[in-house]
Formats: sequence, structure tokens, C-alpha cells
Amino acid sequence: MADQKSGSFWWWIKSAKAKPITRDVGKIRSQYFFWRNEILITSMMGYAVFYFVRKNISAAMPGIESDLGISKTQLGLFLTMHGLLYGTSKLVNGYLADRANPRIFMALGLILCAIMNFGFGMSSAVWLMGLFWMVNGWTQGMGFPPCVKMLTHWFTLKERATKFSIWNIGHSLGAAIIVVFAAWLTTTYGWRYAFYVPGVIAIGYAVLLLIGLRDVPETVGLPPVDVYEKVRRGEIDSLDDVSEEEEEALEKADEDLSPKEHNAYIMKHVFKNPWVWMVSTAMFFVYIMRYAILDWGPTFLKQNSGFDLSAAAGLTALFEVMGIIGVVASGYITDLIFKGHASRTCLVYMVFCGVALLLFWQLPSEMIGVKVGFLIASGFFIYGPQCLVSVIAANLATKRAASTAVGMTGFFAYLSTIISGVFLGWMVEKYGWNIAFAMMFIAAVAAAVLFLVGCFTDDSGQSLHSE
Repeated sequence: MADQKSGSFWWWIKSAKAKPITRDVGKIRSQYFFWRNEILITSMMGYAVFYFVRKNISAAMPGIESDLGISKTQLGLFLTMHGLLYGTSKLVNGYLADRANPRIFMALGLILCAIMNFGFGMSSAVWLMGLFWMVNGWTQGMGFPPCVKMLTHWFTLKERATKFSIWNIGHSLGAAIIVVFAAWLTTTYGWRYAFYVPGVIAIGYAVLLLIGLRDVPETVGLPPVDVYEKVRRGEIDSLDDVSEEEEEALEKADEDLSPKEHNAYIMKHVFKNPWVWMVSTAMFFVYIMRYAILDWGPTFLKQNSGFDLSAAAGLTALFEVMGIIGVVASGYITDLIFKGHASRTCLVYMVFCGVALLLFWQLPSEMIGVKVGFLIASGFFIYGPQCLVSVIAANLATKRAASTAVGMTGFFAYLSTIISGVFLGWMVEKYGWNIAFAMMFIAAVAAAVLFLVGCFTDDSGQSLHSE
């Protein structure tokens, strides 16, 4: 790979150099089997830990509100500024991650998030807490892009939706665990410990990231994943059997685009690609629903439905558990039924999500058990598209620009916190919770329309030979 100058400010996290490609087919099989599983599990759990130092604030908000007298509007502003910086960071760090070493990049981000949590937990001034949480938003953006780079280089197009859906369990697993764990810490030791303890866990897991992750296959002496797939299927018994095109790819495994060529490639496949813009806009609406429920769910259930904090946090965690099931199902549905066309899966999910949210909104308050059931069920239908949008963007941009494309969807996702954060907090204080439910239903309809449009493009990426 191209060697960046040591004077560059990020030279020490640049992508690792490629090693000579092994031609031992047996070694290729065994090493690919080991590293694919190691990278999938380690990065999945690592991203779950990123949630430990991000979504802990949801369960801590009632304690912060009562202890420091901070209003819902101010708390909403924390969430909005955090989300805006996080989304911007995912876009910027997505660009950097395409040329960086994901192992170091991700571990560094997790350590910085832990430091911001320590600072937030020790603060009492609103402006200082806001500052720490804003910076935490930026460092959180160093978590997802390196994972995208690893997943798109270690797994083929035909299995990508399934593997992304399995990996995406980390989202819901981390959020489900931390909302309960942080609630327990808040009620038992005080809200500050909801930031201290997850911070310690994050630093510990950052060490495991350094041990368990690797860059792209070529950096450990393995051929590109498409060649491995032929080896795995028994289509070739030796690397001498590969096509001329594949042999040329092997010979160029240690090469990379120049910075100028890389920028031109990113511009063409991401920023001038209308389909990437479309799916990014769909992500905006999906995330309005996701974070309206995840951030404000415990507060709504505690203040309006008669649940104590632990019960409210537990119900919000069930929303995440349903999300895990929905995510895994979405990957298999996409690869096995829709042959990699994820927009079709997303369309179906959003239609059912809209129905669930509408029923939650319109059913009478006397049916609180049924209403909460529909709210929890909506997690199944929200988290499928939340995962698959990344797959669509990566497929449309090709793996060389995947991190940047997914970073762009992330920017739009967290741009939505303008709506689900400070705007929702202000509207609820002024008009009540009904406005929040109406907003989520409208978001489901808008996302469904965009995914319908997406059904008319090759969102599977199978026609993109530059992949």
C-alpha cells in the first residue's frame, strides 16, 4: 500500500503495509477462518462497548435532571450537539478510516471516549458537561468506520448483509446492557457512576481491540476475499489457477491509490452518487425513530406511564432486544430471499414499523400493556434498516470507499438528533408527548418512500465490477 509520509499528522495510524501473499491454499483456508471470526466478534463487542460510553446518559438523565436542576431542553441540547458532532465525525473519520489501520483507529477512539466520560461524570456545570459530551460525540465517530473497512474487506458481497446483521447485534446488545446497567448504577451509587464504571470498561476493552483486530487481508499475507471465496468453495486448488485479472490483483496487493486518485474515487463513488444521498436521507428518518425511543423512552415511561426507573429502563432494553432479532432476520431475508437487494427488506420493515408506531400512538392509555408491546415491537422493524443502510451504502460505493459512504449515512443519521434531541425535548415540554409519537410515525412513512425508490437501483452492488 502507498506509504504515507512520516510527517503526516496521522502517520502512526496509517493502514498497515501488505505482506507477501501466501500461496499455501491450506494456510489461506485456516487463516481466513480464524481472522474472519476473530475480527467479526472482537469488533462487534468493541462497538457494543462504544455504546457503554455513549448511551449511558439515557438512564442517567432523570438523576441529572433532579440532582442538578437541568431542564429537558438542556438535556436535549446535550443529545443534539453530541449527535451532530458524532455524525460529522463519522463522515470525516470514514474518509480517514479508508486509508487508516482500523485496529489502532478503533482502540484510540474508545480510549478517548472513556476519558470524556470521566470528565462528564466529575462535572456539575452545565457548560462543562456539554463540552465533554460534545467531544465524546466526536471521538465516538472513530468506532464504526474502521469496522466497516474490516467487514467489507474480509467478507464478500454475497454474504455481506448477513455478516453485517450479525455484527450489528453489537449496537443493540450494547444499548440494551448499558441502559439497565447505568440505571442500576444510578439508583445504587448515583448518576456519576453511570459514567465512571463504563469508562473503566472501555479502556480495558481497547486493549483487547489492539490484540484481536487486524487490517485488510493483504496485511497478514492473505489474498483478497474474492480469491479466498474460490478457495473455500474448492473452485481452485492453487493460486496458480486464478484468472489473469485475479493474478494482477495479487501482484498489486501492496499498492494503493495516490491521495489524488483516492480523493477522485471518493468523489465519484460517494459524493456524486445520488443513490448514496438517497439512502443517507432514509437513514435520517430511521434514526429519528430510533433515538426518540432510545433517548427519551426511559423518561416517558417513568413520568407518564407509572413505571419506576428500573422498569422503564428494562422496557427500553426490550426494545433493543427486539432490535437484535430484527437485525439478524433482516440480513438473512436480504441475502436469501431478496438476493442481496437490501432496499426491499428495508421497505417491508418500515411499513410494519409505521403500523406499530401508529397503534402505540392511537391506542387508549388504559391499554398501556398493549401500547408498550407495540413500542417494543417497533425495535424489530427499526433496527433492520438501521443495519442494512450501511450495507447498501458500502455496496454502492465499493469496498475501497465503503467507510466514507457509510460515514456519510452516519452523518445524516446523527443530523436527525436536531429533531430527536433538543427539538423533541422542547416540543414535549410545550405540547406534551403526543407530538413525539406523531413525529415518529411521519418519519416511518418518509423512510418507506425513500426505500421504495431505492428498490429501483442495484443496491446489492453486484454490477459494480470495480468492487
